[in-house]
Amino acid sequence: MKKINALFCFMTIICLGLGLTSAVATQKVSKGNEVRLSFDHFYDHAELTKALKALEKAYPRLMKLVSIGKSYQGRDIWAVIINNPATGPAENKPGFYIDGNIHGNEIQGTEVALYTIYYLLKNAGKLEYVDRLLRDRAFYIVPTMNPDSRDYFLHQPADSNSPRSGLVPYDDDRDGQLDEDGPDDLDGDGSITYMRKRVPDGNYKTSPENPLVMVPCKPGEKGEFILLGTEGIDNDGDGLINEDGPGGYDMNRNFGYNWQPNYVQRGAGPYPFCWPETKAVRDFVMSHPNIMGAQSFHNYGGMILRGPGAKNLGEVLPADRQVYDFIGKNGEKILPGYRYITIYKDMYTVYGGSIDFFYNSLGIFTFSNELDFDQYAGTQPRRSRSAEEEEDDSRPLRFGGGFSEEEILYHQLVLMGEQLVEWKPYKHPLYGEVEIGGVKKFGRRVPALFRLAETCHRNTAFVLYHADQLPRLSFEEVKVEKLGNGLFQVDVRVANSQVTPSISALASRRKLHRPDRLSLKGQAKLISAGLLQDRFRQLVEPVKVRDNYFLVENGIPGFGRVDFRLLIEGSGQVKLIYDSLKGGYLEKSLSLK
Repeated sequence: MKKINALFCFMTIICLGLGLTSAVATQKVSKGNEVRLSFDHFYDHAELTKALKALEKAYPRLMKLVSIGKSYQGRDIWAVIINNPATGPAENKPGFYIDGNIHGNEIQGTEVALYTIYYLLKNAGKLEYVDRLLRDRAFYIVPTMNPDSRDYFLHQPADSNSPRSGLVPYDDDRDGQLDEDGPDDLDGDGSITYMRKRVPDGNYKTSPENPLVMVPCKPGEKGEFILLGTEGIDNDGDGLINEDGPGGYDMNRNFGYNWQPNYVQRGAGPYPFCWPETKAVRDFVMSHPNIMGAQSFHNYGGMILRGPGAKNLGEVLPADRQVYDFIGKNGEKILPGYRYITIYKDMYTVYGGSIDFFYNSLGIFTFSNELDFDQYAGTQPRRSRSAEEEEDDSRPLRFGGGFSEEEILYHQLVLMGEQLVEWKPYKHPLYGEVEIGGVKKFGRRVPALFRLAETCHRNTAFVLYHADQLPRLSFEEVKVEKLGNGLFQVDVRVANSQVTPSISALASRRKLHRPDRLSLKGQAKLISAGLLQDRFRQLVEPVKVRDNYFLVENGIPGFGRVDFRLLIEGSGQVKLIYDSLKGGYLEKSLSLK
């Protein structure tokens, strides 16, 4: 099995190296416009913009690039719309939405989103799977929601956990000043690492196996060091260090469903959608009501998350839960080691998150993937600690400046020190003689560059699988029977071959958007109609006919079908139209004679 996994990874990287070059069914890409992207580095905003514009130029019929708003610092928040116009307008197809990098330090989601765009465009006309998706799906992709903090993380000194928020100045310590005391890169290496101080009564000691690793002392044991947190000085003279860094809010606590104020959910902001980035995404998604599936990318931990984000929302309705379970459990097979779990039950409580807003307000089936595992753990999922480990106070800790031996060995032997700062002396203005060291910002939470390609490909595979499981409707059977006096009985079966219904159970119950409708077009009149409950006993449940159409309140279920019986008066050619906001648009010509 390990050999098979290794071969898969190798072939993935080979495919990337070849650029996935292909012809495009709907157009030919000239040699001068051919785009080759690599996924062995992280794209800053300028590089991302250049790549997206190059792809739009190479594939103008399939891709449209739009700015959906500006970040606080004035960067464009880019959105990509992918649709094959030869098979109809985007709004007549089930839509799939993707975003990444809502948290500034969680950067690899942008690469996954970019790879998804690249993969779809490069393989159009080459892979039947991609052609099927482009035939009856539309994609709406926001590679980075947080371009300001992304560029800060990539180019400014930072640690692996920050900046998480956007860069609207924020008073974290409530002293009336904004962003006045953030971390400082004291040793000038481009990353914010950690500080320790040697003291005779410290609570840490160095590991005998590796001097870079600190082990907590047992009760009564004499230690060597104390931990002082991340690099920094007291910039505002209040006796505290690093208490008010850049930004300070959390975009994924700012969405307008089950939002809670800042004293309940730290980082929520003063009111929902108060930040330019969350408002831009809200407006973009709501302006494309055909979106039926969505995916957000965060890091880290190897998780496929579904809502609810908080216990007070209750459980997902059983019919919708079946859809989530079907896709999520198959996702575990696409993403080995990832766990399909519920946010509030298995991780922590999130109020005002995008995943709950999309599902509960818009009826969109939404997942959020926490990308990647601890790097030193290879491709294996993280395991829970045993009872013996819980009681073992001597095991190395992994917070602040404390790094486990396996993590340090990974950085020493696999990454060869690229993301490691060995402890070195520094004279601190407050603490005096200290030592600075630890793992750099790219050494945690994000994959090593040799693993980035697999992160992109496997998560793209999951996204496209989810998109493929959106409703795929068809007129499965149409039977016309002449009754006389210009009347015809028409039996129609509308089928759905995929797991996702055309209307979620929640959307149907709460009437979140318009229902599906079946209409008649042409020189004919729809006299009456109903749901054909039993063909053999001829049981029909009447529905209210309006102006040559009627509503299908519950839509077409996943892996299911609905039979209708229509009484039509007229003659000649007419059209049956099944119009589902999120399930697609069907037309069928009939001859009444």
